[in-house]
Amino acid sequence: MNSLRGLSTLLIVALVTLLLCLPLYLMGLLRALTRGRVRHGLDRQMDRIVDYWVGFHRWLFQVLRTTRLSVRWEGADELSRQRWYAVVSNHQSWADILILQNVMRYRVPPLKFFTKRELIWIPLIGVAMWLLGFPYVRRLSREQIAANPSLAELDRKATLDACERFRELPSSVLNFLEGSRFTPAKHAAQQGRFRHLLNPKTGGLSYVVAGLNDKLHKVLDVTISYPAGVPTFWQLLCGECPEVEVLIRCHDLPADVVGCGDADRVRAGIGPWIESLWRDKDNRLAAAREPAN
Repeated sequence: MNSLRGLSTLLIVALVTLLLCLPLYLMGLLRALTRGRVRHGLDRQMDRIVDYWVGFHRWLFQVLRTTRLSVRWEGADELSRQRWYAVVSNHQSWADILILQNVMRYRVPPLKFFTKRELIWIPLIGVAMWLLGFPYVRRLSREQIAANPSLAELDRKATLDACERFRELPSSVLNFLEGSRFTPAKHAAQQGRFRHLLNPKTGGLSYVVAGLNDKLHKVLDVTISYPAGVPTFWQLLCGECPEVEVLIRCHDLPADVVGCGDADRVRAGIGPWIESLWRDKDNRLAAAREPAN
């Protein structure tokens, strides 16, 4: 029964995605041929399609009772869809993306996020994310960068180009600072400094903060916890994830990086701050997983 539920949900989502991608592709083509106010208007309409897509998923999950979302916001009084945000979150499953889109809708502009280059080949969605300006980046090891430093420069340029586009409309730029989904094997391999998180990487976030320096309003620090265990994307669709707990804390940037347009200076300035956020996040995840007395 759960598999039938998951298959039905997947088919409905795929159909709606197809219907919404058709106008999105057309607008993306027109955007490439236009400039100025026309292009700006098309950007707004393309973001509106993302809102429709997320809104449909939210409605579908409520109707099918896919999961129960327990969401807590701290310091969210000044949030607006007319401002710019950097969003950082822990990452455990592909389900995280749907959860984040659900809880952020109506509060901040549509999420845009760093994406592995290989994901551009996902049917429909890969091209849609490219048209929406999502930064496609490579997952490079230190050895690969040392052997060919120009590869890192390509990712840097892709990120800065994306930030130039994000400046045109209020945006929420999501960065999974761990760089990958958390697994016990990955955690052991990197000899992590945290119990329930991989070590954070601040390179991509530094470029975002530098690129949006004068526009960035807040940093939204998201902690996602799955009390019954981390589900796969398929298990979420099948209704096998009974509850998701989400805590969102709204922070100002550290004073020494506000307005700074140099990514290297930003990286040096936010490194200790991110380490502190990650320590707090790790403690919260540990507390959430302790058995009740």
